[in-house]
Amino acid sequence: MKKINLWIGSAMLGALTLQPALAGTGLTAELGQTSDSEMVYRLGMQFDFGQPLWQSDSGSIGLHGYWDAGVTRWDSEDATSVSITPVFQLRFGQGGGAIPFLEAGIGAAWFSETDLEGAGRDLGSAFQFEDMIGAGLRFNAGSQAGVRAYHYSNAGIKDPNQGINKVALYYRLAI
Repeated sequence: MKKINLWIGSAMLGALTLQPALAGTGLTAELGQTSDSEMVYRLGMQFDFGQPLWQSDSGSIGLHGYWDAGVTRWDSEDATSVSITPVFQLRFGQGGGAIPFLEAGIGAAWFSETDLEGAGRDLGSAFQFEDMIGAGLRFNAGSQAGVRAYHYSNAGIKDPNQGINKVALYYRLAI
């Protein structure tokens, strides 16, 4: 746990020192659990697309997007994964307060281990697709809190293809 706290603290400090160059980005800390009750920890950075992809005439509903790059530590597996996913976020509301949103994305991940013994799963290959859906609240300053569900699978590219799922709570700090 001490290593994880040091890892998260170092990444946050590094990101804050780069703040002017990273306008429109975020830093996310995530804590979750797999479908096999294994703990997972994720640290990610998000890079906004810049402009809304679509906005309703009233401005109350908008489709936004960002790139999400992250590193996940699969605690009892002694495994790490690195991923990058384009995420599309549908926001309901504008202005002050907390704005609810739904989000989804499909990207790519690379796992350091393919045989997850603690979970009893053989992923078949280091390359996995990362499918993600989520919901949460976006606050005035751009920070967010939410819940996400992930599925990792190699889509049958290589056998076996047992895949793995996780659910996580996250907080995104706008920087």
